[in-house]
Amino acid sequence: MRFAPLVDRIAGKGAGAWAIHMAALQRRDSGRDVIFLTVGDPDQSAPQPVIEATVAALRQGRTGYAPITGAPAVRDAIARRFAARTGRACTADNVVIVPGTQGGLFAVLQCLAGAGDEVIVPEPMYATYEAVVGVSGARIVNVPLRSELGFHPDLPALAAAITPRTRVLWINSPHNPTGAVLTRAEVEAVAELCRRHDLWLLSDEVYEDLAFARPHISPWSLPEMAERTVVVSSLSKSHAIPGFRLGWVIGPPDLTRHLFNLLLCMLYGGPPFIQDGALAALTRELPEVAMLRETYRHRGALVSRRLRAAAHCRVIEPEGGMFVMLDVRGTGLGSQEFAEGLLEREEVAVLPCDGFGPSAAGHLRISLTAAEDTLEEAAVRIVRFANGIHPDGRKR
Repeated sequence: MRFAPLVDRIAGKGAGAWAIHMAALQRRDSGRDVIFLTVGDPDQSAPQPVIEATVAALRQGRTGYAPITGAPAVRDAIARRFAARTGRACTADNVVIVPGTQGGLFAVLQCLAGAGDEVIVPEPMYATYEAVVGVSGARIVNVPLRSELGFHPDLPALAAAITPRTRVLWINSPHNPTGAVLTRAEVEAVAELCRRHDLWLLSDEVYEDLAFARPHISPWSLPEMAERTVVVSSLSKSHAIPGFRLGWVIGPPDLTRHLFNLLLCMLYGGPPFIQDGALAALTRELPEVAMLRETYRHRGALVSRRLRAAAHCRVIEPEGGMFVMLDVRGTGLGSQEFAEGLLEREEVAVLPCDGFGPSAAGHLRISLTAAEDTLEEAAVRIVRFANGIHPDGRKR
């Protein structure tokens, strides 16, 4: 039997990024004591007010259909929160509820780009981006981010990548996998490129509450950008509730009307009880959010400090998010080979970053979503493994 051409476009290079994670799961299932530092799944408990509100909604029978683009009260709460953060007008008409940031990015790309268009994305990039662009029929155009510059954007290279076919420029800050947080000057420069060339600016802000080197800057906050900026975010990371799949798209009303039509034929709205629970997070500043940010700041500094003892490796300390990048090129091993050896000999699972783009080749992404003592032990094992490798890649 034959399949549609779509199946090839959704199986990009990023799909193979999880091979180590799957191998680690098999080892764990066979009884091995594996330390998982692969997936950005928060290890903390969700805020109690969110859980209580969700349970209360279930007990009240809030299990029917919700409005296609989300409950008005939830959309209004997101708009008010976003307007307060950015200093720019935002109303419920600008907001659409989607199943997490991933679902939002997928839906948005279907409405912004199509066959013959180009979407510029700096790389390394989150592993699913390539397939999301592929599904739309557009072509992804990658612009390298250099490890030696902390994976901050090369603005002249971004400008040079723009062609008459370019439709969207896509940024992500705090950045996954590298942890880089764009400066205000960098966001302003990207915004100016979009204004000059009449481009959409798509901003993945799922880690917005986990920026700690400098404040997160949304391009929506800049002059003359609301008409061409689309922001996608969620409560998954900031409130440790990725299983809720509660995210949103913020954009011009013309876009949200198109998203209504797409969601109508795809999802038919999200669970009302989940949206009721989210209101508890969206209508107040919960102390758990600030605690999460400080936890990841501390964990990032701790792991970075410990990994500096790893021979022939270089740590890129995160400016935000929940990952540390480790450059292992000096060991003589590729990142896949290093990760496989680390899992085999030390029972630590981390992600090799080759699937995130060529600029991440030779790097590992180490998740900070484990207790401090577990991270300490994992760092000891990583250093031990690295120190047992000759510079030519042979194990001692």
